[in-house]
Formats: sequence, structure tokens, C-alpha cells
Amino acid sequence: MIAFILAGGKGIRLKEITPDNTPKPMVKIAGKPILQYQMEFLAKNNVKEVIVSVGYGAEAIKKYFGNGEKFGLAIKYSEEPQPLGTAGAFKFAEPLFSSAKDILVLYGDIIFDIDLKRFIDFHNLHGGLGTLLVHPNDHPYDSDLLKIDTANKILEFVSKPHFTGQVYQNLVNAGLYILKHESTRLIESGQKLDFGRDIFPALVGKGQELYAYKSSEYVKDVGSPERFKEVERDILVGKVFRRNLINKQKAIFLDRDGVINEEVNYLHKAEQLKMIEDSAEAVKKINESDYLAIVVTNQSAVARGLCSEKDVVEIHNKLDVLLAEKNAFLDGIYYCPHHPDRGFEGENREYKIECGCRKPKTGMIAQAEKDFNIDKKKSFIIGDATVDIMTGINAQVKTILVKTGHAGKDKKFDCQPDFVFENLKEAVAFIIDDYEKLSPIIIQDKIR
Repeated sequence: MIAFILAGGKGIRLKEITPDNTPKPMVKIAGKPILQYQMEFLAKNNVKEVIVSVGYGAEAIKKYFGNGEKFGLAIKYSEEPQPLGTAGAFKFAEPLFSSAKDILVLYGDIIFDIDLKRFIDFHNLHGGLGTLLVHPNDHPYDSDLLKIDTANKILEFVSKPHFTGQVYQNLVNAGLYILKHESTRLIESGQKLDFGRDIFPALVGKGQELYAYKSSEYVKDVGSPERFKEVERDILVGKVFRRNLINKQKAIFLDRDGVINEEVNYLHKAEQLKMIEDSAEAVKKINESDYLAIVVTNQSAVARGLCSEKDVVEIHNKLDVLLAEKNAFLDGIYYCPHHPDRGFEGENREYKIECGCRKPKTGMIAQAEKDFNIDKKKSFIIGDATVDIMTGINAQVKTILVKTGHAGKDKKFDCQPDFVFENLKEAVAFIIDDYEKLSPIIIQDKIR
């Protein structure tokens, strides 16, 4: 594998930080140019051959990095005669790709740290023409989004602007791709073309297979002064590295109905979804911490014949939109559509099975543990019913009951939570602001 870095940006929006016409990839953040973080990542992950597409500020970049020897890399440069866009620059550099099977494409204004082996393994497993790293973010309303199927195959690209009332999944192109070499043949030469706007939608429209690699890892552009300050802070406190999935992650597992949104008996339509007050703010607080926000929810309305799995996805898309209004997002959503009891009018027998995912069984948490490399000993589940508490006990994570929704009055399981709070906002505040300070005391009390 070789790497291709798009480093021709001017960084016009960063003028208040670097008024001296420094090209965007060379802007220093936490003491080093953005591009240097990328070079060090590639060297650490044994991607030794790097092609840098340069335009504005090319000489500054070439002078700093040279042939890459001092960084343990072999760097070549592709200098555009005029701006050609992301895909146009990729096509222009085609003669430098040689016989590389796969090309890791990076945008030169992003700070990231990912488990590259996971990304490559996913790409190889699915075998598509390309794989895009995608993630939820806190501003999907002004981001280009995409739609995928259950196998993570990309079905459609949804360009901004997104109109009021539009329902969409919070899934954003992060600017990190693995593309097969043969993809270069599908791009027209000498044209100003963009991957997200021109090439990827056209490829999907022609039946080419592109896949979405969903990741909670740290990938952020530094294209504005506000984002620059946020990312610099995250570098300095170590958050960028901690989010790499080679490291164990902490999660807060959330039941959905009665915890995030109001309890509705067998909720089965998107229009029935209404948020509990301050729940979006609570999810945003999780997003700003080192914890992942992951929903695990039983949705037996599918098995009961009240709705389809497609309807459940639409409900979750609306949940994404309502959270996004408060700049919040979920790192993952897992749901169980099954129900074991048969013999009811209108039921969907395909889903009337004994499964391993229906809470209080732990299949959803086990899948999330695998997907996100979760440390269960440092994780919590928050729910409004005894089934959530029993799930946490079975999965060996700490349990919190909230007094919204069923408020534990269902009494289906004889179990006690570790903690009880009024609502999600209070529960999350306790976990993030207080628990780690109090945990030694709590552990001692349990020993006694």
C-alpha cells in the first residue's frame, strides 16, 4: 500500500491563526505542522511510500519534508499545474502510483489516529473498489452525508444543504479512503473533479461497489479557527491517540425509549419519537468525554408486525437529526427486532425466534465490544427498566436506573442497579464528573 496526501489547500479560513500565507497542511498545531502528524502516522504504520499532491505553497512543503528520509519515508511530489480538485489531483498523480494495489488517500487538513490494520482488513474483506472511513459528527446538518445498507455498502451520497424536516442518518465522509489502483482508470484526465461531489456518486450510480467503514476514532479537519482550537486541545490532552481502537474504549450503553426519547408503547413510527428534556445535552456531554455513546434497544415491534426494520432505521435517522440539533451524536446503535413468543395476530414469524441479542441477553453489547474494542470494566449501561439493569449485570458493566420512562416499575427482573438518578442528564454528569473521583471510595464500601 502507498499513501496519497492531498496537500494543496490555502487555508484561507485560518488566516487569523497564520496570517503569513502558510499553506494549510503546514499550519502548526500543538507545535507541529498538520502534515507532519500524517507523515509520522504513516511511518509508524509501515506505509513507507508517500505521494504528496501540492499546489499552493508547494516549495514550503517540499523544503520541510524533502525526500522523506528524515521521517523514515520515501516521498514523491505531484505538483498540479492548476487546482484540479481532490479527484482531479488523484488522477493527475496516476503515473506515480506504479503497481500499487491499494492507495490510502488522506486529506491534508485532517488530524487523525486510527487502527489502520482494522481499516485495511475491512477493505480486504468487502473487496469493493474503495472503502471510505465514515463517522457521525456534531454538525451533520452542514456536512455531506451518505446512505448505506446493512452490509455497509454505500447506496447514495446526500449533499448539503439538508432542508428543514429532512431525515437522514448522521454518517459523514471523514476524508480517509482506501482505493484500488484500478479506480484511477475511472476518472477523466485534465478535469477539475471532487471525490465526494463528482466521482463517488457517479461510481455508485454506475453500480461500482464502495463501502463505508464506520469508526468512532478521532478524525477531524482543522479548516476553521474554532475547529483548530478544539483539535489542538484534543492533541494536548491525548484524546486523539486514546480514541484509536488499538486502545480499549469506555462506553456508556443507553437504552432508547424512556431514556433518550419519551416512552411510547411499541413505538413504531418516526413521528412518535419525542426527546426527553435535556437528553440530547446529556449525549453531547458523552461525546465531549472519553466515553462512547452507544444505544442498545429491544424493538419487538418488528416481530409483532407493527413495523419493518426499515421503519426502525427511519426512527433512528430521526433520532440522529434531533440529537444533531443539539450538536450531539451516537457512536453506535444496536437493536434487536426479535421476540420469542408466537401465536399473536399480525406477528412477523421470521422474527419470532429465540435470539442472543434480545435484552437481558448480551448479544448487542458483545457485538459493540468487538466493534469498538470496549473495556466493559470501565463501562456503564443506563436504562429505565429492570431488563436494562439485568442486561448490565449479565454483561458485567456498571448499571444505572433512571426515573424516566418505566422508572424500574416494570418489575420483570429481580435485580438492583448500582446507582439511581432522576434522568439521563444526572446519570451522565455523575459518570463523567464524579465517578472516577469517587470510584476508590465506592469500591472500598463494596468490599466492606
